Amino acid sequence: MDERKRDSMIAYLRHRTEEYGIEPDDLASAIVADQVRQKPARYQNSTGDTWTGDGEMPQWLKQAISAGQRLEHFEMTSASPVPDSQRKTIDWRDDPFAGSPLSRQHAD
Repeated sequence: MDERKRDSMIAYLRHRTEEYGIEPDDLASAIVADQVRQKPARYQNSTGDTWTGDGEMPQWLKQAISAGQRLEHFEMTSASPVPDSQRKTIDWRDDPFAGSPLSRQHAD
């Protein structure tokens, strides 16, 4: 949204809130209440897009399913992810292909 449209929208909202007697605290509490009522996401893709499973399926998920991916692939587990400090580190010095032609192959 460009700056002029943004300023116009802000002016419109200020006028309407004054017209109906809506205070900023009323808006803030309504926003908080909406956030509390939101369901946790059930599905997530690798870029962080999420869906609760309610309402219409989002476009990113429709596209993935039509491309052959299963819905279960995107289902989030309730378990928390492994912290970086507990992840296994890879010692590339033990790579048997290091320096060989196999390590220099590029995917086309």
